[in-house]
Amino acid sequence: MSLLSLYARVLNKLGPEFKLGILLAVANVLLAIAAFAEPTLFGKIINVLSAQRPAGQSVSFDEVFHLILLWIGFGLFTIGAGVFVALHADRLSHRRRLAVMAEYFEHVLNLPMAFHTQTHSGRVLKVMLEGSNGMAWLWLGFFRTHCAALVALLVLLPFTVFLNWRLAILLILLVAVFAALLWCIMHKTETMQGSVEGYHSSLAEHTSDALGNVPVIQSFTRIKAETEALKGIIHQLLSAQIPVLSWWALASVATRTASTLTVTLILLYGTYLHIQGLASIGEIVTFMGFATMLIGKLEEAVGFVNALLMQAPKMREFFNIVDTLPAVRDLPGAVEAPRFKGQIRFDNVSFSYDGKKAAVKDLFITVEPGETVALVGSTGSGKSTTLGLLHRAFDPQSGVIKIDGVDIRDYTVQSLRKNIGVVFQEPMLFARSISDNLKIGKPDATADEIASAIERAQASDFISRQSDGLMTIVGERGRSLSGGERQRLSIARALLKDPPIMILDEATSALDAATEQKLQKALDEVRQGRTTFIIAHRLATIRNADRILVFDHGEIVEYGSFESLVKEGGRFAELARAQFMAVAAEANKREAALPAAEAAVAQPAPNARTAAKRRKAAKA
Repeated sequence: MSLLSLYARVLNKLGPEFKLGILLAVANVLLAIAAFAEPTLFGKIINVLSAQRPAGQSVSFDEVFHLILLWIGFGLFTIGAGVFVALHADRLSHRRRLAVMAEYFEHVLNLPMAFHTQTHSGRVLKVMLEGSNGMAWLWLGFFRTHCAALVALLVLLPFTVFLNWRLAILLILLVAVFAALLWCIMHKTETMQGSVEGYHSSLAEHTSDALGNVPVIQSFTRIKAETEALKGIIHQLLSAQIPVLSWWALASVATRTASTLTVTLILLYGTYLHIQGLASIGEIVTFMGFATMLIGKLEEAVGFVNALLMQAPKMREFFNIVDTLPAVRDLPGAVEAPRFKGQIRFDNVSFSYDGKKAAVKDLFITVEPGETVALVGSTGSGKSTTLGLLHRAFDPQSGVIKIDGVDIRDYTVQSLRKNIGVVFQEPMLFARSISDNLKIGKPDATADEIASAIERAQASDFISRQSDGLMTIVGERGRSLSGGERQRLSIARALLKDPPIMILDEATSALDAATEQKLQKALDEVRQGRTTFIIAHRLATIRNADRILVFDHGEIVEYGSFESLVKEGGRFAELARAQFMAVAAEANKREAALPAAEAAVAQPAPNARTAAKRRKAAKA
């Protein structure tokens, strides 16, 4: 994306403020005209005052009165229009900056998990903040100064030829030299600034990564190493940035040099032309004013192009993310889904993440309302992918998934997901209150509904111990809670949502044995009347499932009840034997250790004399 097209796209992001932008642009055009009118009128006044007259005849006030009135009028207009532009440009810039941030935030939340897996959250946040700030700066600068400067340089400057073409040539040459200088510097520094922005992104990613893993850094004494790594990135950033700054420092020096030379040349050349009768004193004064004004505009242009070049990589990153299309979105004509009954059918469904290796293939699954189905298999066998397809985390490349006989793509994504509750293997909590975390799926939940969900999830005991109860802030990702407490909150959140379809992805993995047993009874009750999918590695938790699907390399290789699969002696039976043998061995160890511990407890404590003899014998 070139600088010009990037600039045009930023201006196009004005959205609903576009009409106000047009009004501000018109005001800028009028300000540019007024800026040229003032030195022109001043020159004419000088000509009237300096004109040769017959002896004894002086200048009358009437000859210059109308020129003075026009000059004062343009001055007052400049003040009024300047105030209007300053006030509304600031407000427009701030409103649009916040609106663009909100649009970007919503867009990023809709992007597929593949994007979030590959893109660091620190970089995503940095792009949002710096990109929106860069656009706000461009809007503000355009409507405050750049638009008027552009009109003055490209439109009004050629009209100076009609005043005095000889003096106008000096001004046009000044602008041409500056344009060539700016183009040269932009050509030299544009690529370099792109690499600078890459280091800025690395800086944000490294900082965010370290701050998100402070316990690991402190535990492994990595503070110095992480700090040195950050300093290394800073050193690389400065090494790339300094040459860019040097080139723009040269442009600044050239601007000041040119301003001095131009004013001097106009004065000298104008004096020569006046002696030759080719320029009046008023014209010399007018062009001196033009030169001073244009030099100011050129200084603004240098500063603008410099800042634009610095901001361009940030805004390119911003638009690159904005242009990333969500993998899943509402199709034309999608309707709101009603509350589902819960019949689900996978009809010849296949999906691949990379287009080469199938994550799942040729799935035929039919689940009746209220049925509990468990998905079993090794890591990467396709269990989570199958259920991700159900709530449209991604769409299949072939086949169709239907709920209650309707293709799920015929429903809006939001209404589909309202019907499905998910308890993730890793509890994902916000740095908000317990109450806010529970209400994620049902913001209008009543106190009684919250209390019921907490009770069913076996979470009431630890919540009651919190200093502020439901208003307790759980910290970033729920770090102030234990793993089991976070998982119970995650389960309570899903229960409060009360969906007709429930997905439990290792929902009890972070719980101790006693709590898991209690929670398993609660989940058994909750499953009544709703369709439930369970992803489980611990096979003991799915004994009561109506049906078990055994996955291997994206395919269902076995299915049936717990008992029937064990009897078949296939893959599930192997997994079951391996797990239950390990559990039995652990139980035998505990039982063997118990008599020895009981004997040690039952043995009477030795008296002081016996203890002293034992210590003496031990020393010998």
